[in-house]
Amino acid sequence: MSDYKALEEEFAPTLYPKRDLVAVRGEGALLFDENDNAYIDCAAGIGVASLGHSHPKLVEAIQQQAAKLITCPNILYNDVRSELLKKLVEVTPVNLTQAYLCNSGTEANEAALKFARLHTGRPNFVTAMRGFHGRTMGSVSATFTKKYREAFEPLIPGFSYVPLNKIEKLETAVDDNTAAVMLELVQGEGGVNPIQADYIAAARELCRQRGALLIIDEIQTGFCRTGKFFACEHFDLQPDIMTIAKAMAGGVPIGATMLNADIQINPGLHGTTFGGNPLACAAALAAIEVYQNEDMAARAAELGEYFETELTRKELSQVRAIRRLGLMIGIELKQKVQEKLSYLLEHRIVALPAGANVIRMLPPLVIDKEQIDRVVEVLHDCLT
Repeated sequence: MSDYKALEEEFAPTLYPKRDLVAVRGEGALLFDENDNAYIDCAAGIGVASLGHSHPKLVEAIQQQAAKLITCPNILYNDVRSELLKKLVEVTPVNLTQAYLCNSGTEANEAALKFARLHTGRPNFVTAMRGFHGRTMGSVSATFTKKYREAFEPLIPGFSYVPLNKIEKLETAVDDNTAAVMLELVQGEGGVNPIQADYIAAARELCRQRGALLIIDEIQTGFCRTGKFFACEHFDLQPDIMTIAKAMAGGVPIGATMLNADIQINPGLHGTTFGGNPLACAAALAAIEVYQNEDMAARAAELGEYFETELTRKELSQVRAIRRLGLMIGIELKQKVQEKLSYLLEHRIVALPAGANVIRMLPPLVIDKEQIDRVVEVLHDCLT
């Protein structure tokens, strides 16, 4: 065991199932260990490093901002924060005209839940089975999967769960006490399960009819991952609230809760110390500029199709289904996934699970076809 592994095992609580890899630097879609071995990173920091590691535009923006101003409380105005707020309103669905800045996806979802209750005066929420919205108490209350919830019960009351893509179940669940329906357009942790167009259209109309808000969680799908800048664009969807984080600043912690113009929150009812700090805002502005200028959405669509085409050239006897939207790929197996993830790591590929039997691929959008070919080669060896 290296000194680094020993230090983490001695001084950190055992919250994470560790892989046998000490990552010390990165470049593009590659991670390098302490012995300078290269690994193709198909986890991207769990969907965070969509621009890869150490992207020069991102590094430059962080360095320049760190030399100017790192933190600034929200009781003061700030140049970089104001520019990011404007940019987020420009790139998100047209009806979203306000942005609350925070530090993570779960914080963005916490704010969304609080804002929905404040705006509607209603207590309850409807979310989807197999959905995942975060680890804090409100977000985990919105999350269906028992393994994330049971140890912390009793949780926040008022949450009910419906099967995804079953319109009649949603119609039954939403009533006069429902503050909001909260959905992912692709369930990431839940197995890379895409939502159906007729279902999300029905959800949008049902919320309108019954006075509930529609919250869309784009924390994993946002910023070009699905082949559109946001997954909402696949459905011409305008939610009342949208939450974003992960890839927003290319790896620097940041999140945002986007709101329509009708939702107004009185001063003092919510807040954050670190949210909207100039360093994270500068990183987000730089990342968004790269996403736009280099048309990363089109790249994700093209490379995702290439990945699936190459992967399915051979019959994969251990695979039950492949689900994909852009470069968000789920490979559902006929068996538990852990052994396969270990095999991939032995062959210097880092991948993720999505539930017990799904390999989840979230490679950086800067991955190239040669690297995809290597990943596919190892997957063929692993799954046929």
